[in-house]
Amino acid sequence: MVKKVSSPWMVVFFQRHKDDDSAEAVPGAIYLNSCPFTVQREMFAILDAVAEVEPMRFRNSQVWKAMHGDMNGWYEARKKLKKHLYRVFCLLEREAEGLPGPSIVVITGMTKENETAFSSADYAKVRTLGDEYRARRPRSIEL
Repeated sequence: MVKKVSSPWMVVFFQRHKDDDSAEAVPGAIYLNSCPFTVQREMFAILDAVAEVEPMRFRNSQVWKAMHGDMNGWYEARKKLKKHLYRVFCLLEREAEGLPGPSIVVITGMTKENETAFSSADYAKVRTLGDEYRARRPRSIEL
């Protein structure tokens, strides 16, 4: 899925390659489709806003955050609804074969209850999908 916006940045979704997943799943889209509609709508609005002003210049850290530690180089779009925190994990690429241009690449997402933390194993699963995405040339995205 490629979502065009009025800026040079675009929002795209990582699609697993058939050699890694015979169903060629799109983890970020699967995650968002499992979220309440309000969360889906807000996440797309966040991603569009970030793309419009360019990811590195986006200032609202309540909804878009550069990650640190083991997740250095990753970004997350964030939404809280009632007692749940929804997270969409993204990578940024200015150019790569297979991408339509500078892209916010939605890799996957996870939900947690408020005032809890994701485990190291949870973050490792996200990084594994990111490694799978980065290993492909051209990049594997949903069109």
